Amino acid sequence: MTVEETQVAVAVEEPVKECEKAVVAEKPAKVEKSSSYKEESNYLSDLKEFEKKALVELKAKLEEAILGNNIFKKDEPKKVEEKKEEKTEEAEPAAVKTEEAEPAVKTECAEKTEEGEKAPELAEEKEQVVAPVCEEEAKPESSDVVDTDISLWGVPLFPGKGSEGTDVVLLKFLRAREFKVNEAFEMLKKTLQWRKDSKIDSILEEDICSDLSSAAYLNGVDREGHPVCYNIFGVFDSEELYQKTFGNEEKRGQFLRWRVQLMEKSIQKLELRPGGATSLLQINDLKNSPGPIKKELRVATKQAVGLLQDNYPELVAKNIFINVPFWYYALNALLSPFLTQRTKSKFVVARPAKVTETLLKYIPAEEIPIQYGGFKREDDTEFFSSEDGSVSELTLKAGSTQTIEIEAAEADSSSTLVWDVSILGWEVNYKEEFVPSDEGSYTIIVQKKKKIGANEGPIRNTFRSNEPGKVVLTIENTSSKKKRVLYRHKTNKCV
Repeated sequence: MTVEETQVAVAVEEPVKECEKAVVAEKPAKVEKSSSYKEESNYLSDLKEFEKKALVELKAKLEEAILGNNIFKKDEPKKVEEKKEEKTEEAEPAAVKTEEAEPAVKTECAEKTEEGEKAPELAEEKEQVVAPVCEEEAKPESSDVVDTDISLWGVPLFPGKGSEGTDVVLLKFLRAREFKVNEAFEMLKKTLQWRKDSKIDSILEEDICSDLSSAAYLNGVDREGHPVCYNIFGVFDSEELYQKTFGNEEKRGQFLRWRVQLMEKSIQKLELRPGGATSLLQINDLKNSPGPIKKELRVATKQAVGLLQDNYPELVAKNIFINVPFWYYALNALLSPFLTQRTKSKFVVARPAKVTETLLKYIPAEEIPIQYGGFKREDDTEFFSSEDGSVSELTLKAGSTQTIEIEAAEADSSSTLVWDVSILGWEVNYKEEFVPSDEGSYTIIVQKKKKIGANEGPIRNTFRSNEPGKVVLTIENTSSKKKRVLYRHKTNKCV
């Protein structure tokens, strides 16, 4: 799938029916979400017959491999056996060597029963004798013991454990390989081997690339409850950080390990069970990002894509690219051969003018950071949670004026009205005023009329009144295009 084809996924939602009269905030029109965005079901009853059959077969293969201790690659032939054979053949010569050499072939068993001090000078020779001579020590290695506690992402893989997450994890590998059981099984084995070799299970304890905390982070959830991860490529526009991250092969290796660590942190936020949020929503902000002419970034990106695609299948529900520059198409052409069709089908591309509109299809406004046109502010002291003040929407047609009214029913100097307003594309005239209920009182201008340009961010304001009335927000659309207006409000009691 080409980038041009993926742009079809950024279809514009049908606008809310236009309204000529003033819109009162107490009767909001809810923000519509994308109807095409739904994670595949992990309930057994929802699977197709061939999918159920593939899952049963994969579980059987996995159980057989675990019981047969065939999940991980076998180590090289043990030197223990080789040394035992050598000792059998050379037992006679070894016995007639010298009295000083004799202790070198003593085993721990012999040492435990022998009284007296062990000669320090024989320690180095003893280390070279790997094979135990006494039969008590010649037991199977720990690697021959069946390990039914093998797990992935905190989920037991041995079907006999009966974990509800086992099917969820196995379905991810099956879907990544189009339900081809043997291929999914080999992919799973390679992932487990890679995790073992790379010590991934302890990666969360490592301190890696602390300078990259602003390059990628988790922030909020989408409409379906998926954790949202933001990747901010613009930080690498700094030459100092770029060289510190990609300057040589060792640094690029640390970058890849940091990216894997971030994925592991993200997985901690998932619910790997049927009905849970079992994947992430990725937002990739390409604003001010270095272009593909940067060879080191290109190489590291290609490696990261391969690493994540091979070892973290079906853990990303959607990959949304925002603030996409012209060179993205060249980069996509470069990476496309390394991406599966399934992976590419999850791409959504948004030009700079469509960022907020695109994100709103997947993420509620109260969960979208203010830099992307939403209402989420860091350490917000007014709206404390996403449930604190629901977001409403109205459509403002070209050349029209509408008002939003926020009631202050009672005079209460201990209460403060607070509101947020965001208009997609702006290019409007905007003002705020308090209109008292008493006709003999004067209207108070809260925010005088002003022209707001296309790049304006969300507006937040507050007002405290000593008499009943209402705050009126007036929006005049001076452009030739209709606008979407998002707003919310609440009353905060002062303590």
